[in-house]
Amino acid sequence: MKSKNYNGFYKTIIEDETIYRQIIEYSVETIVIHAGHKVLYINESGAKFLRGTKEALLGANVLDIFLEDSQPMIIERIHKGMTGTEPAELVEQTIRRLDGTLVDVELYCHPVIFGDQKAIQSIFRDITKRKQSERRLNDKEKLASIGQIAAGIAHEVKNPLTSVKGFLQLLKETQSHPYLDTMEAELNKALDTLQNLLQVAKPDLLEEPIVPIDFCKELTSLMLLFQERLYNVEVELLLTDSNMIILGKKNLFLKAFFNLLKNALEAMNNNGIIRVEHYYEDNMIHIKVSDTGIGIPKNKIKMLGTPFFSSKSDGTGMGLTQVFTTIEDHGGMIRVHSEVGKGTTFHVQLPINVEQKVTD
Repeated sequence: MKSKNYNGFYKTIIEDETIYRQIIEYSVETIVIHAGHKVLYINESGAKFLRGTKEALLGANVLDIFLEDSQPMIIERIHKGMTGTEPAELVEQTIRRLDGTLVDVELYCHPVIFGDQKAIQSIFRDITKRKQSERRLNDKEKLASIGQIAAGIAHEVKNPLTSVKGFLQLLKETQSHPYLDTMEAELNKALDTLQNLLQVAKPDLLEEPIVPIDFCKELTSLMLLFQERLYNVEVELLLTDSNMIILGKKNLFLKAFFNLLKNALEAMNNNGIIRVEHYYEDNMIHIKVSDTGIGIPKNKIKMLGTPFFSSKSDGTGMGLTQVFTTIEDHGGMIRVHSEVGKGTTFHVQLPINVEQKVTD
């Protein structure tokens, strides 16, 4: 009687474990079980999400999918999980999938027993769309505030400078001096800078018509403009999904991508690799401009797109301000990933159905 009860109890445990494994295997969440850093198990959804195969992921180092600057924190979480019994707090991280793409995730970890050993069950939840919405809202609010402040300052400064220019021209009519010509030239530069600031702060959206844009064609044409500066630079053009057309203001886009390519070249001092990618995914056109230049410190990335903020000693920051403003006006967003000494990637994402957004 005792043996029968024991056998029934053991059978129930096996059945429960089988059901549990099936639940994990067919879960829509990415579930990874690892002992320390070694991956012991990954479900089918996880393999697809990380864009690899189970065979490639089993036995791999789980740290490989995390960015270098976040690995020390992950190592500490794994150590606490392997020595304790409490689940780790929920955190948000950016991970790198096997194909090199970056994705934002929520990470939840809990100690478990896998087979006969202690392990950690890590659950990765894709929060890319949520983070994109948050960034788009934050960028829109930031650009709106910056635009209002910049436009106000530009107007206040432009008016007296215009008066000075007028009196300077009257003075030149009565007497000639080389210094007066120099003063007028410098004054014109200042007025041009203010005009550019007004343009990016409050662009005239009615001035340019909405037209279909083939970015693969336009990006290829833009590269030809830099032909003289590309002798010592290796160029990689990875342009796919060329049949995807977007509606927008062509000249604004050309100016924006011209600025991105120009910045990439200047970051490398005409020596290195520039990679331009174009592809379609999740109803968005993705365009990446990458360089192997000096990189941008992490604490300065958030300031990019702000007028008069520039990592260059003689820069005004107006180029990137125009880039961010143009992408935002077309309902898109930009992500910047950079490592000092290794290079920078500007990742532009534009929705296909943007006609209504840019004509409102």
